[in-house]
Amino acid sequence: MAQGGGPASSNGEILGTPSLAYLIVLSLLELICDKMTLMGKTKNTKKKTQSRSQRPTKAELEKRQAVKRMIVTVLTVMLLLFALFRLGVLGLSLYNITRLLVGSLAPLAIVLLIGYLLGHRWIKDREGLTSGLLTIFIGLLLIWQANLMGKPAFGGQSPFGVVLSQVLPDVTAIKVVHFAGGGLLGASLYYPVAFLFANVGTYIIAGLLILLGAFLASPWTVEDIGDFIRFYQEKWRQASEERAIRREEKARERAALEAERQAQAEAEAEAQAQAQAEEASRLAQLPVDLETGEILETPASLDEVSLPERLAEPAIVSHDEDGMAPRASSEQEALADEDEVIDMDGLLGDKPASKRPVRQSHYRLPGIGLFAPDKPKNQSREKSLVRQNIRTLEDTFKSFNIQATVERAEIGPSVTKYEIKPAVGVRVNRISNLADDLALALAAKDVRIEAPIPGKSLVGIEVPNAEVATVSYRELWEQSKTSPDNLLEIPLGKAVDGSVRSFDLGRMPHLLVAGSTGSGKSVAVNGIIASILMKARPDQVKFLMVDPKMVELSVYNDIPHLLIPVVTNPRKAARALQKVVDEMENRYELFSKYGVRNMAGYNAKIAAYNDTADDKMAPLPFIVVIVDELADLMMVASKEVEDAIIRLGQKARAAGIHMILATQRPSVDVISGLIKANVPSRIAFAVSSGTDSRTILDENGAEKLLGRGDMLFKPIDENHPIRLQGSFISDDDVEHIVDFIKSQAEADYDETFDPGEVSENDSSSGFGDSSEPEGDPLFEEAKALVIESQKASASMIQRRLSVGFNRATRLMEELEAAGVIGPAEGTKPRKVLQK
Repeated sequence: MAQGGGPASSNGEILGTPSLAYLIVLSLLELICDKMTLMGKTKNTKKKTQSRSQRPTKAELEKRQAVKRMIVTVLTVMLLLFALFRLGVLGLSLYNITRLLVGSLAPLAIVLLIGYLLGHRWIKDREGLTSGLLTIFIGLLLIWQANLMGKPAFGGQSPFGVVLSQVLPDVTAIKVVHFAGGGLLGASLYYPVAFLFANVGTYIIAGLLILLGAFLASPWTVEDIGDFIRFYQEKWRQASEERAIRREEKARERAALEAERQAQAEAEAEAQAQAQAEEASRLAQLPVDLETGEILETPASLDEVSLPERLAEPAIVSHDEDGMAPRASSEQEALADEDEVIDMDGLLGDKPASKRPVRQSHYRLPGIGLFAPDKPKNQSREKSLVRQNIRTLEDTFKSFNIQATVERAEIGPSVTKYEIKPAVGVRVNRISNLADDLALALAAKDVRIEAPIPGKSLVGIEVPNAEVATVSYRELWEQSKTSPDNLLEIPLGKAVDGSVRSFDLGRMPHLLVAGSTGSGKSVAVNGIIASILMKARPDQVKFLMVDPKMVELSVYNDIPHLLIPVVTNPRKAARALQKVVDEMENRYELFSKYGVRNMAGYNAKIAAYNDTADDKMAPLPFIVVIVDELADLMMVASKEVEDAIIRLGQKARAAGIHMILATQRPSVDVISGLIKANVPSRIAFAVSSGTDSRTILDENGAEKLLGRGDMLFKPIDENHPIRLQGSFISDDDVEHIVDFIKSQAEADYDETFDPGEVSENDSSSGFGDSSEPEGDPLFEEAKALVIESQKASASMIQRRLSVGFNRATRLMEELEAAGVIGPAEGTKPRKVLQK
């Protein structure tokens, strides 16, 4: 039939499998069409003679055949839909007949047949799709038949008999009850396969057929799969080589560092031994009275004997302020002055101040040798890509009828910046609107357009590099030009042009750092802390660190720069921030007493006083407050934390107190409008959306960053953010500098900043002494409120007195115990017992 001529052959291609019913329906349709043709003829004899003499043309025959095919297709699809949804006796009978052929895969077979009838032209254009789907269907038939034959009740029976015993009762009863496996077609396929490979092997063969069918139906070729496998093999090989190189470099770095430490220790031990030997030889030459043991005379050189404290003179000179060095006529007076402290009780009123040493001349600042050496960078590949991208950019502009040329390209650590010169009359927004088209043309992950570049008549297009060049902290520190006297000037990262950008935290005066997980936020905070530790002694800068995650800043515990141990409890953190607010107020009282406006003026007066006075006074140190996860604090004690941050943001600059606030979730409930207004300097790392970018920077851009230290820095004195690649400081480098500092001095915590102990139910509404008196201080206010309104509920107290729900509940319990209100009566409101 498939090779026969005439209508049967054409329609047989549509239905796929010819049948007797199909031929009968086709013959009936031909008779109906011929009858309709005869009925349409006119009764005019002349016209009848003419119509008999005319023969239908080829176009008419093809049109008639097309109509027949369409009618047959529609009727067949309708019958298949009746069978698919089992509509009536006809639908159930057709469905059971299909089950007899293909078993329980009848619904899938009907759906595939309907799809073929309706989309046979589209399917013919897809090479391999028909053979692939047929192969998958054969595999499914084998699985369904193997599942049926695997049941214990049919063990040893013929697969054909099993199928007939399952389906024929349903055909007779006109219902669908039993599992039919793969039908007669599945049984015919299963019989030889199971004979050769058993039932378990049939599953394996079926699985291979399904995989083969999926491959045939897919647009991939064998070469594509081979290229895919070779690509990932090459990537795996390169990754293995890079890991091996990193392990070797790390081993060499550890060996070099250990050798340096050992050499330094040997040199110090040798110098100490030599000094002790010289001292012993001098003492041996002194004339001594044998009876009393007294020295008869003191040589003039005795005053020049080196003291033990002088043996370990630091190689790195500490940066003291002018006029702060003590003046002593002898060695003993100098040591006495160095150990002298000042009692600030008279200056701070009733609140005792912490004892601070006037100076620590024997404290050695950490050296750059503590950090891992730089790794070589090779960006030669980027140069060839840049030349290719320049041509691509110019061609893309031409395709959009934009006259523009690439004037310059700067290869940065993470991105390459192309400076575009538009022709006169070209609107800038025409270029900025092409971000997606340029990313497509350059095959880039994302493209950031700076239109225009501040201070230039150019448009900047920043394209990510194929390989990001890591900027190490050691490289950044060596290339930075920060002043050693400016303790809070911090190198932050490298710009696109390769220059190191630094910022003065004293001028910021506070910093907000935000970015998603893994964007480099914690590494940047560690770099800021390390930069301050590299320049400041413990008596010059103090830290108060808050780390609710308990893993990021805990490494800095026990360094002498800390005011208190790293705070990890959110409620303690809220109280600690209030302690900093109290310190700020105390400093302003000092400034008012001495007639100065800021901490620099106060320290200058202290320095002038120490030049002439015998009792030395300690200058005030900077205080840097670092909060690693602001969102966690805002969830626990949002009102108290926000109030403290706002007060510090408004007034703390002149008092020498600065904040660094870091958060992962830059939503408006964490970074409120008041916080943003008082923390004007921001750093944005990679975020997930433009909304988050606008929350941090008040403009888009951070959603297009690459992560891993790629940042947008917007200081207080800039209108537009600057794109920087932050430095990478490893955990080993942080541990090295912390261990170096700990080896010189122990932590001396200030008890005035201790937040005390807090309970889980503490609402943190009061920041005073941690030992509160019995009963709530707001009891009388709550009592008056309840008696006046003659209503009692925790929600009313919470709303009217601005307290937390836990505290409002405790107030209700105290009111009940005092006899002001009655006990709870289920859902009914409490009775007020007093009028």
